[in-house]
Amino acid sequence: MDRHLRFDALHNFRDLGGYSTPDGHRIRPGRLYRADSLAKLGRGTEDWSRFLSLGVRTVVDLRHPWEIEKRGRVPDDPSFTYHNLSIEHRPYNQPALPPEIDPGPYLAERYMEVAEDGTKEIRRALELVVAAAESADPLVFHCASGKDRTGQLAALVLTLLGIPDETIIEDYSLTELATPAILAAWTAREGHAPTWLGFGRAPATVMRTYLTAMKARYGSIESYVTGELSLDAGELSSRLRASLLEPRPTTWPPLTYRRATPSDAPTLVRLRDTAALWQLARGIDQWKPGEKDETHFRTRIREGEVWLAYADDHLTGAYELWWDDPAAWGPRPSDAGYIHRLMTVPHTSPPGTGRHLLTHAESRITAKGRPYARLDCLSSNPRLRAYYESAGYAVVGEQPAKPAGTGSPYAVTLLEKRLTG
Repeated sequence: MDRHLRFDALHNFRDLGGYSTPDGHRIRPGRLYRADSLAKLGRGTEDWSRFLSLGVRTVVDLRHPWEIEKRGRVPDDPSFTYHNLSIEHRPYNQPALPPEIDPGPYLAERYMEVAEDGTKEIRRALELVVAAAESADPLVFHCASGKDRTGQLAALVLTLLGIPDETIIEDYSLTELATPAILAAWTAREGHAPTWLGFGRAPATVMRTYLTAMKARYGSIESYVTGELSLDAGELSSRLRASLLEPRPTTWPPLTYRRATPSDAPTLVRLRDTAALWQLARGIDQWKPGEKDETHFRTRIREGEVWLAYADDHLTGAYELWWDDPAAWGPRPSDAGYIHRLMTVPHTSPPGTGRHLLTHAESRITAKGRPYARLDCLSSNPRLRAYYESAGYAVVGEQPAKPAGTGSPYAVTLLEKRLTG
């Protein structure tokens, strides 16, 4: 499941469904959306038909009235009600900021101002979310880019639903997948690039810093809701959970596999970037978005094998299979397959998808007549090493300076599994 719904004019329209709580529930898909400005929708377009097909009954526009006057708003339609709640009272000009400003502390400080100033509007926004949830009507809230004001309201709602901080940080950072399109659209409209290098960016550090600051000032998000918004956070949480959460599935369709073709390269890039954002939100400094481009995956498709896994029609994961790997393993006889970039779709893949991908890769190696499956993992990631060891892989060495495609060499742990007697 790609959380970004496909629109031509919108770049950051996302479904919050599928995120899980620690007690085994998940947000119902198709009920709560976050987006960039719906003013970019036009009647009679395919985008307009796509939007109406979602059955949205409530639109919450978090922008300033002057933004609406300048850029417009979502077209009127009898199928939904429209509310303008400008939660930001101290506007600032992001594109014109000096290029050296760090988005992390700067944006987190602006978000704290919104939390302090916009209590009336935030309260009303939460009331609308609860009302829509209890009537089982889909709701969307948005600002201009779907990042800052939208991200703040999303953080409050997700917290009240019991979603862990790491997932809230991850959800915020998914705007990074839309940043190139947001930046290109702004540049095309204004005729020049923004001064601020952080424009359109949503690094995990921003939301992590903001959540930390909220807890330091108010004690907890719930205390903020009760004390500053004059809402009963416990009651609000119970109502939201009763309406928007459902048990996670206990049965899943079997995985099917398809060998990737060059046309799958964009999908593979997006899957890897999504997995990288999942890692960064959890403090795992391993993959970075943008490190592997379409050329990388087309090369791996041509020189080895790349496989995609599906549950019904939904992409759940992928992996690369190489037939040699001298950078990590040095010169070796042709006795192994080398598994790389084992990736699963966060939150929506069936449990055990990673293990199923490993098993499928091992079957491909066996079919090639090679007795060993080999892989490497970052030496500083003991949790991943333990995962592979639980799948039958044994540590057989270390490579202290594996060459990186970009950046400095890094240390990896080498693991091997014998597949045939």
